[in-house]
Amino acid sequence: MAEQTVTYLIGKDGKITVEVNGVRGPACRELVKETVETEKVEAPVESSRASLTEEDKKIILGTATDFLKSIFDTMGMEVKINTSFEDNKQILINLEGEEMGAIIGKRGQTLDSLQYLANRVANKHQSGYVRVKLDTENYRARREETLKHLAKNIAHKVKRNRRPVILEPMNPYERRIIHSTLQSDPYVTTHSEGEEPYRKVVVTLKR
Repeated sequence: MAEQTVTYLIGKDGKITVEVNGVRGPACRELVKETVETEKVEAPVESSRASLTEEDKKIILGTATDFLKSIFDTMGMEVKINTSFEDNKQILINLEGEEMGAIIGKRGQTLDSLQYLANRVANKHQSGYVRVKLDTENYRARREETLKHLAKNIAHKVKRNRRPVILEPMNPYERRIIHSTLQSDPYVTTHSEGEEPYRKVVVTLKR
């Protein structure tokens, strides 16, 4: 992948805009995502687990934490950053403070953007890939429950009206929740349509 110049622009409303090689917009977010996913694929998981020493963990945690602190300082927010390692392959970062709604953003978009960027920064100089998971106010679990409830309601609507329903655009993680929730339903099936970041789940009646 060609070298990229990435700039993070933070508005007064807390919205993060990613600028890659002088270009802004949704495509930039996908370029950042592509970089993260490419690193993830290229890094052997087993090798990554074996090579992580305690010093490696300190460096990765420090890099991710320093990056997030710089973001929050720019936003003028006081945020407590709690970090931990899980199974030597994932960093869990929980954020605490006031006005966490600005960090979460609309349907978690700001939190997701921060997570993408934290992943990229934390893995920039590492030989193995470590996933960074960002959360605050138990948002991830609450969002998952909301999506599961939505999936069941949509499935009921599809069965009642016998017509497919197209959901709003979701990120890959959220789409997987919809697919997983309905995979055992004997009457409906799901698939995704469109291109990122506007890819949507479609729920249809089984034939």
